[in-house]
Amino acid sequence: MRFFKYIICLFLLLPTSLQILAQNRVKLSGRVIDDEQNPVIFAIIKVEDQASGTTTDLQGRYQLDFSSADTVTVTFSMMGYVTKKKKLIRPQGNMRLNITLQTQSINIGEITVKDIRRQMNSTQQLNTENLKRLPSTTGNAVEELVSAQAGVSTHNELSSQYNVRGGSFDENSVYINGVEIYRPMLISSGQQEGLSIINSDMVESINFSAGGFEAKYGDKMSSVLDITYKKPKKFETSVSASLLGAGLYVGYAKKRISMTHGVRYKTNQYMLGSLETKGEYSPRFLDYQTYISWSPNRHWSLDFIGNISQNKYDFLPADRHTKFGTMQDVKSFRVYFDGKEKDLFRTLFGTLNLSHHFTDRTRLSFIASAFATKEQETYDIQGQYWLDETHTTEQLGVGTYMEHARNYLDANMKSLKLLFSHTPKGHNIQTGLTWKHETIRENSREWEMRDSAGYSIPHTDHRLDLIYNQKSSNRISSNRIELFSQDTWRFTNRYGIFSLNYGVRMSYWNWNKEWLFSPRISLGIIPTFNEDFTFRIATGLYYQAPFYKELRDTVTIGGTSQVTLNSDIKSQRSLQVVLGGDYRFKLVNRPFKFTTEIYYKALSNLIPYNVDNVKIVYYGGNIGSGYTTGIDFKLFGEFVVGTDSWISFSLMKAQQKVNGKSFPQATDQRYNLNFFFSDFFPGTTRWKMTLKACIADGLPFGPPHTGLERMAFRAPAYKRVDIGMSYRLLDNEDGRSQKKIIRYLRNIWLGVDCFNLFDISNVSSYYWVTDVTNQQYAVPNFLTRRQINARILIEL
Repeated sequence: MRFFKYIICLFLLLPTSLQILAQNRVKLSGRVIDDEQNPVIFAIIKVEDQASGTTTDLQGRYQLDFSSADTVTVTFSMMGYVTKKKKLIRPQGNMRLNITLQTQSINIGEITVKDIRRQMNSTQQLNTENLKRLPSTTGNAVEELVSAQAGVSTHNELSSQYNVRGGSFDENSVYINGVEIYRPMLISSGQQEGLSIINSDMVESINFSAGGFEAKYGDKMSSVLDITYKKPKKFETSVSASLLGAGLYVGYAKKRISMTHGVRYKTNQYMLGSLETKGEYSPRFLDYQTYISWSPNRHWSLDFIGNISQNKYDFLPADRHTKFGTMQDVKSFRVYFDGKEKDLFRTLFGTLNLSHHFTDRTRLSFIASAFATKEQETYDIQGQYWLDETHTTEQLGVGTYMEHARNYLDANMKSLKLLFSHTPKGHNIQTGLTWKHETIRENSREWEMRDSAGYSIPHTDHRLDLIYNQKSSNRISSNRIELFSQDTWRFTNRYGIFSLNYGVRMSYWNWNKEWLFSPRISLGIIPTFNEDFTFRIATGLYYQAPFYKELRDTVTIGGTSQVTLNSDIKSQRSLQVVLGGDYRFKLVNRPFKFTTEIYYKALSNLIPYNVDNVKIVYYGGNIGSGYTTGIDFKLFGEFVVGTDSWISFSLMKAQQKVNGKSFPQATDQRYNLNFFFSDFFPGTTRWKMTLKACIADGLPFGPPHTGLERMAFRAPAYKRVDIGMSYRLLDNEDGRSQKKIIRYLRNIWLGVDCFNLFDISNVSSYYWVTDVTNQQYAVPNFLTRRQINARILIEL
């Protein structure tokens, strides 16, 4: 009986006990921001002497439950920031606490050392400060910064195109404020390329992934470059000029509206003057861009981006003299030209984003965008050539060639996108639905005639044939539907801090009636045993949805190649696995980070292609399979106090199999070394030096208009060093100067660049000379030589 009395008493006291325990539990929530009012992501919140802990979400918010006591100490910490502790006296119930973390720095004279922030997923954030004084040959500083990253390479300083882990130029996605960007399609050489659509003066953040990226990004197989434009907080402007062009940027903000405007002009006539083909180069590239943001209240916002660009390239060749071969066997190739080339690339782009913020955690956006391009590539060039042995009197070839092109392309792309995001505790959920409409019209005709030693190539006894003859007159109008859903879940336990991203992407294209299903998942871990380590793993199924160039299938009848569009073509597929990790450490009291990533891509449904300069010509059919595997290393840190520098090294192998035969892919680059180094002159911070160097293995190549099995040669390695020196003539960043002339000026920078410091003759492509015996000689087309550039930057 006594036992049952105890049981009854226990049940009577249980509700009271639970109430007392509930009163001793505290729910703490709030937001963690930095000294620039930006959210601090993945900040660690811990309660001392308790097992309670959590991390902030992508908006810097957190929620935490813990037991009350007379005094509770809550610690807020994040790498790169000063740890902050808050003591709570007898906390009870629901409490809110917002924290501002100060950037952790070490002051050495006038130099500030900052820590390196954590990367928990496959996307890395690049420092936009490196754009301002980067020695740039193209004027496209963002792409040049990307090309210096691990796993990324370029083989042409006149082009903004880059290869990522064995992928072609077309396999790279570019986004501006969440909208996918298109590029001109008829570009065939870096000389024709103008300014990219990304205006570096307007950029706030750069996020780049070389593989294993999230489901919210589109159907491309290699990489993602995600750009966010800035909203200025006050009036600001800058003017820049150099021997390669000029730019004007204006930013304005007042109450609920902000806007930026950018005008850029570029001419690489000075650079092209160092090429071996002499003549009258007249490249003129002009671009205007604006970003306007309006928030009438805290629930609504309206953003608009507009861009118009016109790139003109006129060329009147005169002559060329090229020596090539080995030291023991030097050949001389001389050409005298007639004719000209005249190209036009005009693009229009606009996007309108209407967003409704239901709460601070929930948002719905409607995004409409349109892109239009009008492209014309026309040339008639005749060359009289001599190919000689320099050490003998033997003449290897004498002849004439004529190249003709009338290529016209008009393309219009429209899209509507509905994007929903919600950030409950520990999660960031995003879902999007996109409709795209594409209309492309092409009317082109190309041919080439070769006459060697009086014989037309290819030589026949009864008729005159062209060595190359192609025409295309096609039109396509199609629709695409894309849907994605993903979640980023952040949680902590006794093993460490975890960030799990999982999602799926689906799409449909009515041209080939193809459905795509693309699941993707990645996990980032900061282990408890050593918070200096970060481990990452990502895998997923990635597709390269065909665009217009992949559809072009060539059929040769009677010596004429006719281009048709293959409606049975399917998307190329890549199953990717990426394993990586970071280790952060300090050396001489300065922060460093060592990164390693191993990847493997199993490729199927491949559409093989040839690369000529920056022109990609596809086979037009899914006739290949293959794989790409490699490893990337990167050492990033402050080699010099107050500056960012890094060294990256990559090893890779990219193989494909076509018709039962295995050979390297057109972008098979076995090794790649990038070096980016910044330094101050001794004793002063006014002088700053930036050095950019790369050594990239040469790509496979073979005779033009032939199959991949003829790509039995490999070009020499691409080796280049660019160096830039900047002098800060005026430093009025704090606005304290009382002089009337410079009161409104913030900075004046003077700079001088030396491009191709060691004057190395790199090869962009080859021109093939054929004699009557059908023996072919590959004459290299060399890129630019050493050049000096002067520049000035004025910031108000």
